[in-house]
Amino acid sequence: MTFGGIVLCGGESKRMGRPKAWLPFAGELMLPRVVRLLGTVVDPVVVVAAPDQSLPDLPPEVPIARDDEQGRGPLQGLAAGLRGLTGRADAAYASSCDVPFVQPAFVRRLIDLLGDHHICVPLVAGFHHPLAAVYRVEVAQSVERLLAEDRLRPVFLFDMEPTRVVTADELRDVDPQFKTLRNLNTPADYEAALREAEAGAQ
Repeated sequence: MTFGGIVLCGGESKRMGRPKAWLPFAGELMLPRVVRLLGTVVDPVVVVAAPDQSLPDLPPEVPIARDDEQGRGPLQGLAAGLRGLTGRADAAYASSCDVPFVQPAFVRRLIDLLGDHHICVPLVAGFHHPLAAVYRVEVAQSVERLLAEDRLRPVFLFDMEPTRVVTADELRDVDPQFKTLRNLNTPADYEAALREAEAGAQ
């Protein structure tokens, strides 16, 4: 099997107060950083943006897909990303763009655990993490069906498709602090992550 990546960056960033894709982080911008890190494991990496969203410069080989509509959540972005990978990969690791500490080993572990399933999703701290999960490209049909029915919660997709739920114990050795699952939703989250990155560089 071949594995691509999908990075969703079309959210409105209301709590952050500014577009997350453009946040400076450790000498680069947030979106190019996440694309770069995922690109060490999967190829190609498709970026999914809102219809009129401006993006930081990305490598020329990175395809850009656009949401059909704005404001319909991660399933809308997943649909666009899977369409963008049709014929280019068999499955994809899907991520948000605000995870500057994403661990390539975490991504590899989920890919390794997909097996014959259609989806491989972590269940950590009592929550599924649909934007740190692997999806076969053919689940796009189920995603489109959910969108048409206005059923926008990703957990509905896990009920429709053969899904491998991955426990924290299966991931702890590759990402002990689960940094891959750490989204930056507020300015306080962002400032704390900057301090952590700076401390780690010293």
